[in-house]
Amino acid sequence: AYESSKKTTTMTKKKRHHKKRHAHPTDETACEPTEIDYPGDQDDEEEDDKGGGERSPSAKRRTFEEEMEYLTKVSPTRYRVKKGFVPNMNVPAEVIVNDGLEKLLEDELKKASGDYSDGGKGGGGGCCGGGRGGGFIPALKQVSNVAALPGIVKVSLAMPDVHSGYGFCIGNVAAFDMDDPEAIISPGGVGFDINCGVRLLRTNLSEEDVGEDVRERLAQSLFDHIPVGVGTKGVIPVSQRDLDEVLHTGIDWALKQGYAWPEDKEHCEENGRMMTADPSKVSKRAKKRGLTQLGTLGAGNHYAEVQVVDEIYDEAAAKRMGIGRVGQVCVMIHSGSRGLGHQVATDALVIMERAMARDGISLNDRQLSCARINSREGQDYLAAMSCAANYAWANRSCMTYLARRAFARVFDRTPEDMDMHLVYDVCHNIAKVERHEVDGVVKTLLVHRKGATRAFPPHHPMIPVDYQFTGQPVLIGGTMGTCSYVLAGTEEGMKETFGSTCHGAGRALSRNASRRRLNYEEVLEHLKERGISIRVASPKLVTEEAPDSYKDVMDVVDTCQEAGISRKVVKLRPIAVVKG
Repeated sequence: AYESSKKTTTMTKKKRHHKKRHAHPTDETACEPTEIDYPGDQDDEEEDDKGGGERSPSAKRRTFEEEMEYLTKVSPTRYRVKKGFVPNMNVPAEVIVNDGLEKLLEDELKKASGDYSDGGKGGGGGCCGGGRGGGFIPALKQVSNVAALPGIVKVSLAMPDVHSGYGFCIGNVAAFDMDDPEAIISPGGVGFDINCGVRLLRTNLSEEDVGEDVRERLAQSLFDHIPVGVGTKGVIPVSQRDLDEVLHTGIDWALKQGYAWPEDKEHCEENGRMMTADPSKVSKRAKKRGLTQLGTLGAGNHYAEVQVVDEIYDEAAAKRMGIGRVGQVCVMIHSGSRGLGHQVATDALVIMERAMARDGISLNDRQLSCARINSREGQDYLAAMSCAANYAWANRSCMTYLARRAFARVFDRTPEDMDMHLVYDVCHNIAKVERHEVDGVVKTLLVHRKGATRAFPPHHPMIPVDYQFTGQPVLIGGTMGTCSYVLAGTEEGMKETFGSTCHGAGRALSRNASRRRLNYEEVLEHLKERGISIRVASPKLVTEEAPDSYKDVMDVVDTCQEAGISRKVVKLRPIAVVKG
């Protein structure tokens, strides 16, 4: 289902042709040059066409059967990749998948090894899959390359929604020992859309209150209130001084300006603010891009959806979260740090190329560009990344304000009267300092989660008082027109995956393949037949986000539950979708 991506050029070539446009039409950066040709900023799912980096010149090509000898099934839902699969692995790699999802990974690997119907055009090889020219790197190689990074502890993990990305695969979780002077921080382990995340609002409305006519008006009202699409400017007025405060304080700025409710803060991961933020570490260009985009949805796989509770698996937890009634109307918003976050990542990658040369850091894949955590470059990136994360929380808060106004216009009731409270807000592209037990010793770790969601268990001090007995709510967005899920964190997940689980369905087709194989008019008609109202700024880009482009989210969620790393609470069914 994957196609070979364009070969990664050398750094000198990128600098020489720095005005080249990005490949994705949904890319916010398509309208302007960047210093280095990195993928788009809508979300890390944009990266699947770029899943490749520089390869080892001495890599010996292995057959698919030889590659598979390095994989061991250690449980019904877990595969371990033995050391030697790629050079210099410090720890093993593990992938959490069921039998169906396993085949997608094997097909990726088969294609990269050359034993595939395309005649091996996707590249291959014993180290990273090919010669020095570059090409597609399958997710199994990427999660293993991460296991070779300095300072990594325990294991490099991939969640069930895994697919090839930029450097780290999507769904990768890796933790680095803060006390190890060699340990690194990598922008590729966070992604270009820093703190891309999901938030869920509940209401006291029922599906009967949102008939076909009302549903259409509601979809239009959301589309009118929330700016969507590539390059769209926001309606939230922000000065340069305001922007610095947004970067420094996150949701606290939104509270101060009246765009958030006081209780929203407690129901955000990290209380909606990374304390390690330092706006002085964010470039002028990044700030310029962020100045006009606050309160905007963007494009790609970002969306605002009206959903209804379709099925309840854990009544006690669902009631505690305020979503304990079948047919109850909710709102899910999926977006991130927009162009500002993308620029922060791009700036850091350029700087870290120089830091690696200075410090003698050797990598299997140059897309894993990194710096020592305690180096100046590492600390600067951590501070800038935290600013972008704060921007994303403020961005989703402003869209929540606009969504509440959209509902108020349609129903002629106040948001308070409709009980439009925030259930929770989670991020799935982030690196954070956390305490975890490793080999019986509690360590301070820098946990990278890229296309993976934090899922802390009951009684953990970092989750709200409201959810101390249920575990942290985990929001899993489905694909356009398919169901989403609310999960809860578990003790098993805390032990096995650094308190992490999946973040969505995960792509099964690349964006290019989706555009070739699917017809956008047919996709829109299919949604209409299912009673789903939809508003899109770019209809032809709908094919990239069609359900056929993704894995089955039910398979992904069920695998997480079977593995014990999270448990199902509620299934949500979409009735109206707004996309860029």
